[in-house]
Amino acid sequence: MTSVESPVRLDSVHKTYGSGENAVEALAGVTVDFPAGTFTAVMGPSGSGKSTLLHCAAGLDEPTSGRVTLVGTDLKGKSETKLTELRREHVAFVFQSFNLMPALNVEQNVVLPTLLAGREPDQAWVNQVIARVGLSERVNHRPGELSGGQQQRVAIARAIACRPSVIFADEPTGALDTTTALEVLTMMRELVSAGQTIVMVTHDPVAASFSDNVLFLVDGRIVTQTATPSVEAIASTLAQLGARAKQARGQR
Repeated sequence: MTSVESPVRLDSVHKTYGSGENAVEALAGVTVDFPAGTFTAVMGPSGSGKSTLLHCAAGLDEPTSGRVTLVGTDLKGKSETKLTELRREHVAFVFQSFNLMPALNVEQNVVLPTLLAGREPDQAWVNQVIARVGLSERVNHRPGELSGGQQQRVAIARAIACRPSVIFADEPTGALDTTTALEVLTMMRELVSAGQTIVMVTHDPVAASFSDNVLFLVDGRIVTQTATPSVEAIASTLAQLGARAKQARGQR
């Protein structure tokens, strides 16, 4: 893990899809900092720019203007090869859909990104990570032999195993039942306590309440943020923003 005060920074980031009359501004000048060792949730109504923010922050999508800095590197003008190398070295992803390789067992899935990066996996660390997600007894099982919650835990173990500077999570608990989702979120919280940086897009106030800070996006802008949020405070803010967005649409 590389030590950078803020592994992810966005400065005046705009992202527009399409052109002319069909242009859609997904991000409208976002400036935000994701400090090391913090857990940030990104929320907002559907179409507010949450996933675009995540994709720009991770170098998967290029901003129309503005600057993204990932682990101290300005992404502007970097080739796809350089971006891939940077992500492989410093970034991990956890998605709602798990994205595991069905033909590989738990351990093989967990070490895959390290092997793809051309590095030898640290077996002691891999064993520790698999134990941490509670799957030591299932290392030889393939994804099809695991529950959804167990598969998501494999995805999180895979993310931790390559010792990334930052983990980007897109609705990581969206496909899980409540009990399993809470287990996964508790584990993510423990990772942050141990110094990991996590940026998570979610629509779930309970998931967001595990974070240190919640950013609320509306129409591609950060309109407010809440530190050490409660479920009630998050739900209340979302309701207000939803009502405001509905009112604004009615006035157009």
